[in-house]
Amino acid sequence: MAEPPVARSLARLLGFDRSAEPARQTASSRPLRPFTIPNAITFTRLALVPVFLVLGLVLDHGQAPISVALFAIIGFGDFADGAMARLTGQYSRLGALLDPATDRLLAISGVAVCWRWSLLPRWALAVLLAREVFMLVLGRYALSRSLDLRINRIGRLALVPVMGALFFAMAGLETLGTVLLYVGIVLAIGASVRYVQTGLTQLRALRARSGGT
Repeated sequence: MAEPPVARSLARLLGFDRSAEPARQTASSRPLRPFTIPNAITFTRLALVPVFLVLGLVLDHGQAPISVALFAIIGFGDFADGAMARLTGQYSRLGALLDPATDRLLAISGVAVCWRWSLLPRWALAVLLAREVFMLVLGRYALSRSLDLRINRIGRLALVPVMGALFFAMAGLETLGTVLLYVGIVLAIGASVRYVQTGLTQLRALRARSGGT
């Protein structure tokens, strides 16, 4: 039975169905196109990350309502810029690069706040931090080699419990945050394995083409 058009359109808007997204506009060979509405949202998110970090580190043991609300707003912006890209068709190479980097910087900032005030188990935070730093380095390496490491499904799924863990811990629900953190770490590591596999496959293909010319 075919999916109703309205349900299909809603799934695409919410980001559950990404089959129709024009990947060519975000490919490594395409121009950055910084001046788009989705990128404006991402720039705003990026500018707010250090504000959240400062507030979280200095106010009310990391659980001040203003810093918790700011974390939620920045996190929700990830959905907002994606939805705006799907609504306007303004996909860009810069957005594909900057959006996941902003998510990782927000996650690292959340880890710093939770570590500072011992809101979550520090060993688990250290594992998550190491993973996020690894992904930033991997992304920079992929960019220098013209590799196209798009966020995979496991990575999208991992983002929900990871951000949820940090949010709920800062909101005073440390037990729920801890459970979500463990789930998020497992998924995040699985996503990293897939990124590495994808990168190695692309590297081998590039070397094969270079060797054949």
